Amino acid sequence: MRKWIEFTTLFFMLISVPALSAQEVKTISLEECILSAVENNLNVAVQILNPRLSDISVALANEKFIPQLGFNFNTRSTVEPSFSWVDATGDLNTELKQYTAQLIQEIPTGGNLTIQFYSYDQDTNRNLQTINPLYYGSLSFQIEQPLLKDFGFKMSRREILMARTSRDISERQFEETLLQTIYDVESAYWNLVFSIEDLQVRQRSLALARDLLRKNRREVEVGTLAPIEILTAEAEVAAREADILQSEVLVENNEDTLKTMINKYTGMGEAGSQILPMDKPTSIERRVDIESALATAMSHRPDLKRYKLEIKNRDLDFSYAKNQLLPGLSLTANYWSPAISGTRILYQNNDPLTGVVVGQVPGKFSEIFSDVLDFNYKNWSVGVTFTVPINSIFSRAQYAQARVNLDQAMNTLKYQEQQVFLEIRNAVRTVQTNFKRITAYRAARELAEERLAAEEKKLKVGISTNYIVLQMQRDLATAQSNELQAIIDYNLSLAALDRAQGVSISNKNITLSY
Repeated sequence: MRKWIEFTTLFFMLISVPALSAQEVKTISLEECILSAVENNLNVAVQILNPRLSDISVALANEKFIPQLGFNFNTRSTVEPSFSWVDATGDLNTELKQYTAQLIQEIPTGGNLTIQFYSYDQDTNRNLQTINPLYYGSLSFQIEQPLLKDFGFKMSRREILMARTSRDISERQFEETLLQTIYDVESAYWNLVFSIEDLQVRQRSLALARDLLRKNRREVEVGTLAPIEILTAEAEVAAREADILQSEVLVENNEDTLKTMINKYTGMGEAGSQILPMDKPTSIERRVDIESALATAMSHRPDLKRYKLEIKNRDLDFSYAKNQLLPGLSLTANYWSPAISGTRILYQNNDPLTGVVVGQVPGKFSEIFSDVLDFNYKNWSVGVTFTVPINSIFSRAQYAQARVNLDQAMNTLKYQEQQVFLEIRNAVRTVQTNFKRITAYRAARELAEERLAAEEKKLKVGISTNYIVLQMQRDLATAQSNELQAIIDYNLSLAALDRAQGVSISNKNITLSY
């Protein structure tokens, strides 16, 4: 009987499922479905963009320590009336050109370093000038370093640290999406397997009812059976045909669900093709215990990792808010080297008041660079600025908010750990229960087969009725469906346990690259 059932199952799988023989059939394994979903599923395609966006955020945060270069050029020409012959005999004309080059670098301790070169050249018709045109240059270094508020590596790199943590969070969220996608694909796959094989069970049951109907008609023709007995068999045939119609719709619905999961319409060929699962559900017992499953979940669940990362970000916010309560104390240090060059004007007796120019000593603009770089004129200054934020004295709202957010994140993690513990316990119990259901329903199906065979023998010798045989046939079909459903439920519970432990990705040998 068992070999006959397996042969019939294969036969119907190949030729009896509606529409499969009329259209192109693509056999597909569960592994292929999962890989196709990971590569082509639109929800996965959307979620995988989040880590990439987080990478951009990290790059933007790192730009804080990229030096800023600035250049400025300004030229000005002025014409003013002269109010004194000492200043100028006519209009007072001045040509001024200014040049500035600046580099600003944020430093890891929270301050910044500024290097600036400033110069100008001035040409005027003022009297009594000893250098004209005049070239001036100055190279300066300035360091501004906070000593209390905003001081330290943690404060200066806060945005970078938070961006990196947020990127890790987005990766964990993507893993959560993959875990759910894998489980959804497995569910859709095994549900399709069940609907196809359950349809075959109902088709075999219909075939048994039709055989009995033909037998009854022959017996009515020869007069060994009352015509009314045919009505019972015909009613049962009609009822089983209606069951098949419902099962056919379920097959089509489950097939469409799986196609959508794996994005079959764009990744596996034309939309009109049919897919036929090639894998069979397992009924081999997997021994699991709650303690080891819980330990695995605690170390692999991406949602737990995500909550821990969120605590890390909240802790950074709290440290920053606490730091902002400190008074501002900043150190400013400057060091600069000036230089002057230009055309020196020689007056009679070295007295500009004579107004008699006896000669000139030409000077070049480039000469100021050598004096500036040689630091011939060394200048420095040091200053300290102290500020007290009044708002930190009368209001600590930002600090209190950060404290509450940190506490909330920590409590959320504890709550999620409790939910994981509950989910693991339920998943383990479900796996164990479903395996026991397989054993029980297998025994029920075997008994139903024996009862049907015995009842058919009794019918042949006239000590049973068509009604009882038809009922035994229906009981057998129900027992076969129940056994099949128990096997499918067992496989689904194994998939749910893998998802609960967070090991579906590693178990399917899927390597993630962002």
